[in-house]
Amino acid sequence: MDAVLQLDQLTAGYDRAAVVRNVSLAVSRGEVVALLGPNGAGKTTTLKTISGLVRSMAGVITLAGEDLSAAQPNERARKGIAHVPEGRGLFSGLSVADHFRLGHRGERLDEDVAYEYFPALRKLASRPAGVLSGGEQQMLAVGRALARKPRLLLLDELSMGLAPVIVEQLMPVIRSYADQSGCGVLLVEQHVHLALGIADRAYVMVQGEIRIAGDAADLRADRTLIAASYLGQHAGDVAAGGPPAAPPVHP
Repeated sequence: MDAVLQLDQLTAGYDRAAVVRNVSLAVSRGEVVALLGPNGAGKTTTLKTISGLVRSMAGVITLAGEDLSAAQPNERARKGIAHVPEGRGLFSGLSVADHFRLGHRGERLDEDVAYEYFPALRKLASRPAGVLSGGEQQMLAVGRALARKPRLLLLDELSMGLAPVIVEQLMPVIRSYADQSGCGVLLVEQHVHLALGIADRAYVMVQGEIRIAGDAADLRADRTLIAASYLGQHAGDVAAGGPPAAPPVHP
């Protein structure tokens, strides 16, 4: 498969303090990759560095083989990176339809793509984003990203503030879009079982470093390994003492 995104020994952070260190990962065309780990592990910083909101300190970011190290956030967006951040990045006073009129200079968003994957948005077109439910707002945020027809889609915590049943409806849409469009997806998600349910592969980040990488199905089957990664322990240590009482892993 062709690599859409490649990180090679990426180091990034804030105020000259590294938050992620020597991170290497890849996302191929049409592939969904989950980036997992505990709070504070550096997952959001990784996504922000890919989209250019945080500057890298070292390493290389390539999009379809093109080095993005010198590219500003708006350039990266024009080259095909769509980033749905925590908090969704919506304008509460603008209608759903208005959000599809907001684009970079010369960019035209295809709202029909959003309505195809989220039909409920069409009936909400005239409503301000601020009066939508949390689930509807997340559909709008993701739908607006899909309307840009990205080559790479970065999703940060789709489930935040949403009922599990809503998240279960959103996840298959992401899988379908990747399959049908060929877009590569890098997904940060706290609901591990849902993320691994749609992902092809996964990386687990702990304290700014990739500790585990593998096929999503294999990681989904090995709760001990995932629990160990979240605790920052070795899998053997967790297995010897039994599963932890409350890791951020859901059955």
